[in-house]
Amino acid sequence: MRTDLAVIGAGPAGLAAALAAERRGLRVALVDAAPEPGGQFYRQPAPALRAERPQALHHQWRTWTRLRDRLATSRVRLLTEHHVWSVERTPEGLIVHALLGPEQEEPAEVRARAVLLATGAYETVLPFPGWTLPGVVTAGGAQAMLKGGLVVPGRTAVVAGTGPLLLPVATGLAAAGVRVGALVESADPGRTLRHAGPLAGKLPEGAGYAARLLRHRVPVLVRHTVLRAHGEGRLTGVTVAALDARGRVRPGTERRLPCDTLAVSHGMLPHTDLAESLGCRLDGLTVAVDAEQRTDVPGVWAAGEATGVGGSGLALAEGHVAGRSIAARLRGAIPDPGQWAPAARARARLRASAGALDAVFAPPAGWAERVTDDTVVCRCEEVTAGAVRAGLALGAGDARTVKLLTRAGMGWCQGRMCAPAVAGLTGCEPTPPRRPFARPVPLGVLARQHEEHEEHEEHEEHEEHERPEHPEPCDLHDGPEPNDAPDPHDPHHHHTERGPS
Repeated sequence: MRTDLAVIGAGPAGLAAALAAERRGLRVALVDAAPEPGGQFYRQPAPALRAERPQALHHQWRTWTRLRDRLATSRVRLLTEHHVWSVERTPEGLIVHALLGPEQEEPAEVRARAVLLATGAYETVLPFPGWTLPGVVTAGGAQAMLKGGLVVPGRTAVVAGTGPLLLPVATGLAAAGVRVGALVESADPGRTLRHAGPLAGKLPEGAGYAARLLRHRVPVLVRHTVLRAHGEGRLTGVTVAALDARGRVRPGTERRLPCDTLAVSHGMLPHTDLAESLGCRLDGLTVAVDAEQRTDVPGVWAAGEATGVGGSGLALAEGHVAGRSIAARLRGAIPDPGQWAPAARARARLRASAGALDAVFAPPAGWAERVTDDTVVCRCEEVTAGAVRAGLALGAGDARTVKLLTRAGMGWCQGRMCAPAVAGLTGCEPTPPRRPFARPVPLGVLARQHEEHEEHEEHEEHEEHERPEHPEPCDLHDGPEPNDAPDPHDPHHHHTERGPS
């Protein structure tokens, strides 16, 4: 299909951008791999489950229903179960390549004048002895099971790691009837005081989570960490210990907590695969954008967690700015930043808050020292920490060389899970893994694309020979610029919410 704008990702950023652009006259296709829009933050139970109170799983339900209703009454073309594996630049524009449905074998294409990358982020889990046992899941995975499937991963859980995501996961599991043995947070609460200004807007939300934890009698162990997970073929418990001010284990503080589920997370990393394959410049681990959310590649914008993890409120603000910018640029107008001033102010405030949260919830120092040599680091290739250290001892000076020596990061996930751990074990700076495709693609699809490309070139060459020397002029102007006044129904005109990272 052909469209003006292809938005990749139907989470908060993608929804806000698609609606803002469509309202200003663009044809918009919203492409997402999930069966329903919403992304991870607004993930909904499958309709067949007939959930009676899905709002119980969300703390920003009104914002979601407003977005959902506006999407339903808009002309946005919603393309669900489209798994995007590449975006191709051509002289005519951009082509979004996707695989259809659960089988991911049938190809689909969306041809667009512009693309917005709203690809979100994924979780980081730093390894520890026993982390590969059945029953150990990511915190986001446990949340997805609860939100999307109305199921819980076990009867007794420990939620551990670091970061704001632990709070909604612990309270959500407790509300669903799981006995949460402890919330184990490695960060020092004292760090919050050092960033009181940027985090002031988060205090009411934090107090709400604290009240819910107290109501469900969930013990909170701050400045603690999981040392190891126990079990023979299945998780039966974890050993936790207190950390000192330098992030080292305090001797004599170890204790064992029985559980059949460990939901663990050590933060989030942006999805940058598509941006990298397009040649977009990165700023560290994030996609670099300007004040309009434009990348340095013509026709490509980015918004949401891909430009820096900061929660749903920040993603909504960035998506709204991007949608307005794209609408103006595609109609040949210079955007007026004053038209999105409220969203821009929210973006600045929430970006500062996100930076403060990153500083507060940094992974504890010394975690790599506690990883034993027999601990698997790369689960795809079953590479242990000992093998990584041996590669370093052979003279490997960077994570890439260690990867070549050990195969860590060469498996199915292509380093998404293990790259931060390998970097931490080797003392190297983490870098985004470079991949030609965002997901595995059947060879038949690539062969078919090659054949269609050759046929297209032959057709173009044939038309070139038969084209008259002086073609008739055509009018490329597609109508007047739509009214770009601030919309009172826009979610950023009244408030800017920020969810947990």
